[in-house]
Amino acid sequence: MRTVAAKTKPGPTVTVTETATVTVTATPEPAPTVTKVKKVRVTVTAAPPEPEPAKKPVARDDSTGSSGDSGGTSAYYKNCDAVRAAGAAPIRSGQPGYGRHLDRDGDGVGCE
Repeated sequence: MRTVAAKTKPGPTVTVTETATVTVTATPEPAPTVTKVKKVRVTVTAAPPEPEPAKKPVARDDSTGSSGDSGGTSAYYKNCDAVRAAGAAPIRSGQPGYGRHLDRDGDGVGCE
C-alpha cells in the first residue's frame, strides 16, 4: 500500500470582528440636603426724631398788663437758631417766646 501525501492548498482566511455596544444607565444618588442654622443678633437703633420747626409766635394784645419774661404766651424757643428760623430775631423782653436763656448779656434783647 502506498501512502501518498496530499498537498493541501491553503484555504481562504476569514477574520471575524465583532463590535458590541452596551449602554448602561446609572441612576444618580440624590444629593444630600445640608441645613445649617446660625443664630444672629440684630440691634436696630432708631434715629432720633426730627425736631419740629419752631412756630412763629402769634402776636397778641398785651393790654392785660401782664409782665413776665415769656410775655405770657406758650411760645418757646429752645435756642437762638430756633428764633432766627422763625424770623423773630432779635427777640425782646416781653415778646412771646422771649427767655433769659436767649439773652446772654442780660440787656433784655435776646439773639442779637
